[in-house]
Amino acid sequence: MRAEGLRALGMRRLAAAIGYAPNSIYNAVGDLDQVVLHINARTFRRLRATLTGAIPPDAPPRATALAVAEAYLAFVAADPAVWSLVSDYATAPGAPFPDWYAAALAEAIAPVDAVLAPLLPDATERRQAVAALWAALHGLAALSTSRKLAMLTPEPPQALARLLVGRFLG
Repeated sequence: MRAEGLRALGMRRLAAAIGYAPNSIYNAVGDLDQVVLHINARTFRRLRATLTGAIPPDAPPRATALAVAEAYLAFVAADPAVWSLVSDYATAPGAPFPDWYAAALAEAIAPVDAVLAPLLPDATERRQAVAALWAALHGLAALSTSRKLAMLTPEPPQALARLLVGRFLG
């Protein structure tokens, strides 16, 4: 996956890489969608650790939000091939996401919620703000790692993230 990208991902190749028969993976985890969801959940745990570690102690909330946004972009840039499983891989149409996957995603964005809590005390507004900022930063990261952001602007994604978060938080 890291060497060849998302197109190289397949159950037979995965099984060969880890020394198992494909049926063993199907029996233990499920189909390729389930394997990818498990990988993504692990990626979300790593992201949470990164975002939590980026929170500066005793910094004002706005500075903390900017630090978390920059940490998110750095996380994606450090391993874009694995992040593409989160951003680009599509499960079977209509397939529901398991509860454990939703919980893993919620845990990943919990530091963002905590950072915004002093600035947005209303829980509903904060949930919407977290979703909006997550989606916007996700777009910046995706355009940046695909090298398409440079077609829109010469500014680096970190500068755009600072602008986005700064304007959003007023």
